[in-house]
Amino acid sequence: MQLVFATNNLNKLKEVQLLIPKHIKLLSLNDIGCLEDIPETQDAIEGNAIQKANYIKEHYGYDCFADDTGLEVDILNGEPGVYSARYAGPQRNPEDNINKLLNALQNQTNRNAQFKTVIALNIDHKTQTFTGVCKGEITSTKHGQNGFGYDPIFKPTGYNETFAEMDLSLKNTIGHRGKAVSLLVDFLNS
Repeated sequence: MQLVFATNNLNKLKEVQLLIPKHIKLLSLNDIGCLEDIPETQDAIEGNAIQKANYIKEHYGYDCFADDTGLEVDILNGEPGVYSARYAGPQRNPEDNINKLLNALQNQTNRNAQFKTVIALNIDHKTQTFTGVCKGEITSTKHGQNGFGYDPIFKPTGYNETFAEMDLSLKNTIGHRGKAVSLLVDFLNS
């Protein structure tokens, strides 16, 4: 079996490759010659994931899965949410996004948040979705060099380190994307 993972984010690709069983050949967008930006125009995380998976199936013919992930901060009514990657603007700069979020939370004591990933699988012209959530809190300063995006300021519940301080195998076990991929793999194996 081969599946396309519809992402241009090499960090996501690396994380997911570690979680997908070896009997499933994972193709990247680069592998299928998809060099354009895939539209993400929906107003919900699930909608963007479905839109991306359907785009690859319709335009390239491959069975595909796509994810969309958002960081949802309680005190900010779930922001940045679906706009997490472009929270500080269309340039999609992780440092700018982190700084904007830390500024928004500057005088807040409630720093509860969650990462939410929805994976949409388009296989045999049918769509299934799988959701993974990791609850935690936003730290007041950045910690760690691993990971990407908001990882340096997200500390999962029950842990004393941020995602950016964790080993990738631990992050994959407890994290939102790992949980969603696990549900995807269970479905593919059934």
